[in-house]
Amino acid sequence: MSASYISQWMNDDLQLYRESVRSFVMGELVPSTERWRREHRPDVEAWTSMGEMGMLLTDVPEEYGGLGGTFAHTAIVLEELARAGVYIGIREQSIVAHYILAYGSDEQKRKWLPRLASGELVAAIAMTEPSTGSDLQSIKTVARRDGDHYVISGSKTFITNGWRAGLVCLALKTDPKAIGPKGISLVMVETQDCPGYRAGEPLAKLGLHEQDTCELFFDEVRVPVGNLLGPSEGRGFFQLMEQLPYERVAIGVHAVGMAERALDITPRYVKERQAFGKPLLDFQNTRFKLAECKSAVHVARVFADHCIGLRIDGRLDPVTAATAKYWLTECQFRVIDECLQLHGGYGYMEEYPIARMWADCRMQRIGGGTNEIMKEVIGWSV
Repeated sequence: MSASYISQWMNDDLQLYRESVRSFVMGELVPSTERWRREHRPDVEAWTSMGEMGMLLTDVPEEYGGLGGTFAHTAIVLEELARAGVYIGIREQSIVAHYILAYGSDEQKRKWLPRLASGELVAAIAMTEPSTGSDLQSIKTVARRDGDHYVISGSKTFITNGWRAGLVCLALKTDPKAIGPKGISLVMVETQDCPGYRAGEPLAKLGLHEQDTCELFFDEVRVPVGNLLGPSEGRGFFQLMEQLPYERVAIGVHAVGMAERALDITPRYVKERQAFGKPLLDFQNTRFKLAECKSAVHVARVFADHCIGLRIDGRLDPVTAATAKYWLTECQFRVIDECLQLHGGYGYMEEYPIARMWADCRMQRIGGGTNEIMKEVIGWSV
């Protein structure tokens, strides 16, 4: 990225916030990431410390415990975590908060949002099931009505924050007989001391080892009917569709942060690494590859900033969000893959950050709806 380039949404207050977040991440989170990777989960104290720092629910109003900022604050947090190589499920925390903010009653907002903002509660959104990925209409988790409770049975998989989650935004069917999406609802499940609820051990993944990604099991779990999001059943699929642009642009922003980190690490490596008696940077191929990567990352940054601006202004549409998620994650992977290649054999060693980044970034093209689904969303708009 050119030193002269400044994001159009940046101002002095946001720059001060970025500096504070960067200092906190480097001083308080980075030293623990190696242990988190071994344990496949971050410390619970990390969440409360991020809450104290003002990194959680940055674009949620202060009356509900949030920072009261805009998506610019959220983008800064995502970028600084990506640039530091810290992959904690802060994005999912924010996504769940926005479901509550958009569809929850005032009572639900005041009950859950302040605790999410402080880090007292860790949130997860549970859509994917073992037999269904992006096809949300085929989910099999069901809730039957029993008086003033739902009785929930089913399972979810690949759930980020699953191990720590105290609050799960659960997509399920309240009317299994309904055709298409009309039977799907969103129900909030408070997991503490919840009979029938169980989180499996963190799954062994290719990358993102410090994130606790689990299977969740619901065996006749009783949840108050008052935990339904929205005024009526059957709105869940449409609620998901309305909020997915937020998740998808957040993924895109995170992807750019990772690509920028790769472009920071690699030039330093090729200046120091010797081959045939001279630094790798002295080879034309190295310079050409870095030129290609730098150009791609600059274009990605400008596009990401455009999308951030649209989100701040309330004008981000689903097609643009899908484009951001698709194109920025594809660009991220190409750049990181090229940077790994420039590291040679050492790029394949886990002790080198670029190797971890390569494994970590691969998920970005799958989560939030696969990039193939993004192309469908974009294609239908043509």
